[in-house]
This record gives sequence, structure tokens and C-alpha cells, in this order.
Amino acid sequence: MKVLGLAGSPRRGGNSETLLDRALAGAQDAGAEVEKVVVSRLKMRGCQHCDGCVETGLCIVQDDMQSVYPKLREMDAFVVASPMFFMAVTAQLKAVFDRCQCLWIAKYDLGQSFVPEGAPKRPGLFIALGGTRFKHLFDPSRVIVKSIFASLDVAYGPELFYRSIDKKGDIRQHPTALDEAYAAGRRLVTGE
Repeated sequence: MKVLGLAGSPRRGGNSETLLDRALAGAQDAGAEVEKVVVSRLKMRGCQHCDGCVETGLCIVQDDMQSVYPKLREMDAFVVASPMFFMAVTAQLKAVFDRCQCLWIAKYDLGQSFVPEGAPKRPGLFIALGGTRFKHLFDPSRVIVKSIFASLDVAYGPELFYRSIDKKGDIRQHPTALDEAYAAGRRLVTGE
């Protein structure tokens, strides 16, 4: 089983990446092959809406996203982790999602599923943190992530959301977050 994790934060080793690493460790300890893509390291442009993908479902822009597309197609489970920037996923992560327009075309216009016919969707996990306690802090991001998951044949859920986590390293002081992320990563593989 291949589990792909996207680290959405531009801050390396921050709170969301720490939880992503814990989730991937849980998946790996359950027997999965894991890979993490740090989106802030990708040299890429945003989607140009050039329609170069409409006939093939393949993006014609040649940049680092070309190495990510096969991972998105071939993964068996998906973990997305991001801090909240103005109540949404980071610009870097959103740019990756936007560049998945070609995969949306492949699925919805060209009928290319990412799972075998009749198979269940691939399991997905969304991890998000924010520095505030706003009641609706995660709502906009939930909609965005549900949309990309649906486009990639990934089942949304579970989600791990943590408020009042702002300074680098704060998540390590949370009484349950590290264990919850590890357990969620294991469940992606075991289904338990």
C-alpha cells in the first residue's frame, strides 16, 4: 500500500508537518510504503487554464508538478496537512490542488477513474491547524479538500483539526494530537 502525504506549510518542521510525519509513521508501522511531498519545495506555476489537458487529461506545463501527478494517480491513501492562512489552506497547497485540473478533466470529462471499477474510494485524512479559536476556522478548507479528494477518488475523513496552535512546536505540547495523528495514519492502512 502506498500512502502519499502533502505537507502544505511553507514553514519546514512546523506544526502541520509534525502531525503529517506522525500520520505517515503510523501508516508505515502498519506496513505501508509512505512518501511525503513538501509543496513549498516544488518549482511550479499555478494553473494557467490553457486547456492543454482537455484531450488527454495530462498537464502540458513542464515543471515539478510532473513528478507529483504519478504519485496522485498511483497512491492507495492520501494525507493532506496544512496550517490555516486566513481560514484556508496555504497558497502553496492550493496551487497544487489547482494544478490538478488535468486530473479533474481525466476523471469527469474523459472517464478515467483512479480506482478500479467497483472498488471503494481510496482513504483520505485531512490534518489542519490554526492559531485562532474561530468557530468556523476550518470550514472553507474542508470544502476545498473535499473537492480535491472527490476529484481524485479519495474518501474524505477522518479529519484532525486543532485550534490555538500558532507558534512553531506548539503542537508538541498538545496532550493528544501526536497520538491521534499516528493512530489515524495506521487506520488508513488497517481500516480499524
